[in-house]
This record gives sequence, C-alpha cells and structure tokens, in this order.
Amino acid sequence: MTEHAVVIAGGGPTGLMLAGELALVGVDVAIVERRGSQDLPGSRAGGLHSRTIEVLDQRGIADRFLSEGQVAQVAGFASVRLDISDFPTRHNYGLGLWQNHIERILAGWVGELAVPIYREREVTGFAQDDTGVDVQLSDGQSLLAEYLVGCDGGRSLIRKAAGIEFPGWDPTTSALLAEVELAEEPELGIRRTPSGMHALGKVEYEIKDGEVVYKPGGTVGVMVTESQVGTSEPTLRDLSERLIAAYGTDYGIHSPTWITRFTDMTRQAAAYRDRRVLLAGDAAHVHSPVGGQGLNTGVQDAVNLGWKLAQVVHRTSPESLLDTYHAERHPVAARVLRTTMAQVALMRADDRIEALRDTVSELLSMDEPRKRFAAMMSGLGIHYDLGEGHPLLGRRMPDLDLVTANGPLRVFTLLHDARPVLLNLGEPGGFDITPWAGRVQLIDAEYVGTWELPALGAVTAPTAVLIRPDGYVAWVGDLTQLGLHDALTTWFGPPTTA
Repeated sequence: MTEHAVVIAGGGPTGLMLAGELALVGVDVAIVERRGSQDLPGSRAGGLHSRTIEVLDQRGIADRFLSEGQVAQVAGFASVRLDISDFPTRHNYGLGLWQNHIERILAGWVGELAVPIYREREVTGFAQDDTGVDVQLSDGQSLLAEYLVGCDGGRSLIRKAAGIEFPGWDPTTSALLAEVELAEEPELGIRRTPSGMHALGKVEYEIKDGEVVYKPGGTVGVMVTESQVGTSEPTLRDLSERLIAAYGTDYGIHSPTWITRFTDMTRQAAAYRDRRVLLAGDAAHVHSPVGGQGLNTGVQDAVNLGWKLAQVVHRTSPESLLDTYHAERHPVAARVLRTTMAQVALMRADDRIEALRDTVSELLSMDEPRKRFAAMMSGLGIHYDLGEGHPLLGRRMPDLDLVTANGPLRVFTLLHDARPVLLNLGEPGGFDITPWAGRVQLIDAEYVGTWELPALGAVTAPTAVLIRPDGYVAWVGDLTQLGLHDALTTWFGPPTTA
C-alpha cells in the first residue's frame, strides 16, 4: 500500500495551493484528481482579490499570475465598484484571470515541488483510526495517509463520508452559465429584467483604464437568470429559451464549450475537521459566486491550514494546533456567506430593491464605508481573534521595505519558504529564541515609515512582531518579551531543551 503523510482529494485551486504549501516545507503530500490533466472546460471563476495576490507574493509566485492577468479594480459589493487604489498594499488592485489559467499556473508550481498527482481517479471512501486514514480510490487502489483533506468541491464525498453536517440555506434563484458561439453579434454587458440579471461577454478581453474592452468575434460567455430554480441538467435548448426571454433572441446560439448552472445555495460545514480528516474550499463552504469570493476564500483556507498541518506531521506541534484552523477560518467563511446573501438580495430586479441598491451605492461612495467594505471584499480586512492587544495582532503583516545588516529586504521575501519570522525592529540582538532555532527566523531590521492597515489607517509602530507562515501577526511586543514564549509555544511548538 502506498503511503503519504497527507492525501488531498481534489486538484482545483484550493487543493493545489495546499499541496504547494505542504511540499514547500518538506511534507510528503499527494493529490487525487479525477481529471486526466489540469485542463478545465470553460473559464469558471474570473480573478484574484488583493489579499490572495499578497498570499501568492508571500511565496514568491505572484508575478507568474500578474504576467498573465489584467490588473484592475475588481472589488465590489452588489455591483457597486469599490476602488482600493489608495489602500496601503503593493497590490492595491485585483487581477482578471480565468480559473483555468490560475489552475495551470498553480499546477506548474506544484510540479516544480514534485508533488505526485493520482489522475483519472477519485476518492470513493476512507476509514480512519488513531494512526491514520486508509483512503480508497476509484481504481481499487488504496493510499495510507496520516491526514486526508477534502478539497473536492461543494458536493464533497469527503465531507459526506466523514458525517460532517452542511447546514445553511436552500437556493432561491439559479442562473445558466455557458461558453458558446453565436451566429449574430450580441448585445454585450449586463441587462436587468423582471426575471433578474443577465450578461453577455466575450471570453477574450482586455482591461484598459479600468474598462473592459472585448475583442470582436470568438467565444461568448453567457449568464442568464432563470425564472425559477432549475434542477435538471441544463441543455442548449434551455439556454436558448432563457436568452429569448431576456433578449428577444438567442443570437443563433450554437457549439457550446460547456453549460452549467449555479444557484445561491448557501451552506457551511459545521466542522472543518473530524479527527484526521479536514475540509477546505468549496467542500467547507458554498455560496453564490457574486463578489468573486469562492476561489479566493479557498486558497486562503489552504494557506491557513498548510503550515499548521505540516507542523503536526513533523511532530513539532501537538495535534491541537489543527483546532485553530476551524476556529480562524470558519468565522471568515461565515462572513462571506452572509455578504454574498446580502448581495444576491440587492441584485434582484424589483423597484423597491432598486431603491435600496441606490441607497447602498450612495453609502458606499462615502470614504469610511467604502474602505470598510473594500477591505472585507478584497480579503485585506481579515482579522483572526488572537486576543486583545496591538491592532496588528491577528491581522496581515504589511509588506514593508526593511533595512537589514545585509541590505534592503521585503517582509514578504522572508516568507517565501513558509517559515515564521520574529522581526525585531528595536535594538539589534535583543532577542534570544534559541529553543526555537531552526523553526523561527530571527531578523533584526529597521523600518522608517508609517505603519498603516487597510480600513484602520495608521497604527503605532511596534518594536517587534512574530509573523506566522501565512503572513498573519501572532504576537506584538518589545524587548521585555512579555508573552513571546507563550506565543512561540502556541504556534510553533514547545521549546527544545539542550
């Protein structure tokens, strides 16, 4: 029987990101993926938010995505654009890049890290005990793992087989989504009718001066809201009928690349972990795609989980560290679910809703509400509850330009290897973390400039910060080192003794 420390079910963006995180720190990880290659029919999700780009920058791979995508202001709430160009981040924008390209680039990174992928196979079941998980595959093979992570989507077999509840809200609306060829040139853009919102757009486009510019001809992306929640497998005829109802014509629709349906079903796993089985991405939370939160939330799930799981596998931290994954990420996704439900409600085609949408738009044009909602939608405002203290505690560490004895250095460069950092900005040599040597980097540096956080503004400059591998601040203090020993032990395992 083949053994791996961690087996990941599903090789989409979440599964790939988690595999990369684990492989980066030397964990024997493998992916089980039903597709024969990374090819993805159609384009699916359309981009990355600012915090996700930062996360990729923390690993030194953001440029791979930026070189292929279109930088633009993509944060928004219920079709109200939220400009983040004045936010204190190197990536004060979003990135237009289809999911098939995002997956291809992630798969290239994972390939460089030599992660094995069992393709054209699915996990069909598993049995876990105190020593590991016996994972059964669709080809009759079994894999033995210490941990199994379900990144296998909203219909997750892993979640169901683990008996994890998936409470939430049933769908109230549905839409057909497709990529097709049209005999006639369509009316591009968004249209609202009494039945809902519809959109036609070219798959190939450029973004110039913040505006989408479509190329003539080519494949057309179609999104049409259905008059009632659909349940059957969608067909080209269904798509034609809905186009005629919304536009008065189907534009000679033909040659579909793919047709699918999405709804506003909103559900979240009651637990992200059952002993040796964990959930991430759509397996843990599903919701309407409005706001573009799904892929981004899943990738950030992976980055929160990866280093914790690695430390447990390496026996440097107790298994209880995995409990912090649910404790931190479940509230984040719960907030995403509520904001997407609110946006779906605001996007209904109704005169009263239109009046409410105008009011919300007016509110979001004001600076304070814009900053607060933009920080939320871009992921830059995520705050893990790590207790009372400095405003940085539990928030993302800014990517500062540091000055060190060895020259200039970016904070994110220190995180490329997914290793924690104790950053000392006070008197050099003031910290001794020998009991965590080899686990935590100790960097003496200077920073001259304002400390500013999205939506919060300027904060008091700290003397020292402990930065987790996911880029979030675990401790803020000074040379008295009050609480540092406890923080190091909590997050990076008990001290070693000579």
